[in-house]
Amino acid sequence: MMIDGLKDWATLANTALAIGAIIYSWLTGKAKVNEERLKTVDAKLTDHDRRIQAAESELQHLPAKEDVMELKLALAELRGTVGRLDESLNGISRTVRRVEDHLMKDGGR
Repeated sequence: MMIDGLKDWATLANTALAIGAIIYSWLTGKAKVNEERLKTVDAKLTDHDRRIQAAESELQHLPAKEDVMELKLALAELRGTVGRLDESLNGISRTVRRVEDHLMKDGGR
């Protein structure tokens, strides 16, 4: 009778272990799929992080808004200076032409 009772307990333990193994494999199977997905997402995240760092390092070298404004102001000032020089050179050019004309007339004597 003791062996019959032991058989019943062994059968019950065997059934419980089989059910536990099925549940464990079902749960770990989903975990493996999730682990693969997480590895893919982690690789993408690392790639995006590298791309963002590259973009940020390039942005550091670009001029700021204030720098561009200063450059615009300097160009406007330079245009004014060049305009004044142009007017001055026009006056000098007219004077040189008059002197040349005078010398050409007097040189023919």
